[in-house]
Amino acid sequence: MSDRGYRPPRALSPLREHLRETFWFAPTLTLICAVLLWFVASAVDEQIVAYLRRAQAYDSIEDLVSIAQDTQQIVVTISSAMMTFIGVVFSISLVAVQMASGQLTPRVVRIFVRSRISKLTLSVFLATFVFSLLVLSSYESTADPRQVTTVPFLQSVLTALLVGLSLLLFIAYVSSTLRLMQIGPVVDRIARDSFRVLRRMPAGQPQEDSLPAETGQIVHRGRPGVLRDVNVARLVRVARQQGVVLRLIPRVGDFVVPGTPVLAVHGGSAPPRQALRYAVWVGVERTLHQDLAFGLRQLSDIALRALSSAVNDPTTAVQCLDRIVQFLAAVARIPLGVVHHRDRTGAVRLVQDVPGWVDLVDLGFEEIRRCATGSPQVTRRLLAGIDDLVLLAGPERQGPLIRHRALLVQAVERTMPDAAEREFALLPDRQGIG
Repeated sequence: MSDRGYRPPRALSPLREHLRETFWFAPTLTLICAVLLWFVASAVDEQIVAYLRRAQAYDSIEDLVSIAQDTQQIVVTISSAMMTFIGVVFSISLVAVQMASGQLTPRVVRIFVRSRISKLTLSVFLATFVFSLLVLSSYESTADPRQVTTVPFLQSVLTALLVGLSLLLFIAYVSSTLRLMQIGPVVDRIARDSFRVLRRMPAGQPQEDSLPAETGQIVHRGRPGVLRDVNVARLVRVARQQGVVLRLIPRVGDFVVPGTPVLAVHGGSAPPRQALRYAVWVGVERTLHQDLAFGLRQLSDIALRALSSAVNDPTTAVQCLDRIVQFLAAVARIPLGVVHHRDRTGAVRLVQDVPGWVDLVDLGFEEIRRCATGSPQVTRRLLAGIDDLVLLAGPERQGPLIRHRALLVQAVERTMPDAAEREFALLPDRQGIG
């Protein structure tokens, strides 16, 4: 990963991510589209009847009225049953999500919230319900083809298509929800999201390049919360217009409170606060949009819960270690540290601190290592993972890995007095106990 492959984020990137974290935007947009679709279909149906009346094709109008009367009861059934169906399906799904969050970690709920299939299913269900209600308003009381002004023929066809689409999405949604209850797909999703963050991040620098003298700071004046992400495109543009370099003081994922500095200004006067509106996003919890360490945090939490005496599921901890080792292997030779965001001319405009190699290794191994001494399956997998990473990492990055390996060996020796048990627990195995 190098600066050459780095593409500055689009201006709407943070907004798009925030909308993905909500569960109201997609259904609301779909309801608006359903209403617009009904207006169009209703206008087409009126034009069809008007054309047939001008052509005096009253027999064709009578046939359309007959078809509409046959489909009216179907539309009534759809409109009355769809909302009940929505309530039952999503009540069961929320119970499944609650079970998954209790068994794994509450942070897996964000996977359900961000799931495109979940939002699409709810959106289509609601659109079908609203569309069917609007279609019912198009039926006329008269059946005389000479007095009929509109026949909801196209509207009935579209209602049937929406019902068919709803059934297909229901199957996909159930499959997706069931996968959310399985540890394998969950940790795989977390790993894929983490690698997506890694691909978007420009190469870091082991040591920060010299910056102009600090000339000011910008404090946080919003609500307290976790720094979720920053609008890099906006900050780079503002810094270029002001002719300064901005440095983000907290890391993404840090908790910030009002009055604490969030941006340091180097080389000039601070930009007006109005220009920095919506440049820093603070929320109640972390997100994987720009947070490089949040994926490891989730995997570590799942492994720790699996190793607790209440759960006692070392196999789940091993699956989490597989993904932790996979992620650390990917960053083993990538420059980490300070990230420099540049403008179109190549000048550094925003400096951001990201977790370094030692931070990521400690986050991935420290807590699991402390809880794994009583489980040979986990200690063997942890040793094998550390040994693999030692081979992949350069000499300058082997120190924290060797330290964790030595501490694990010492902890196992203290916990297991029997020599045979110690030998078995300290034998590296990529499957834990394969």
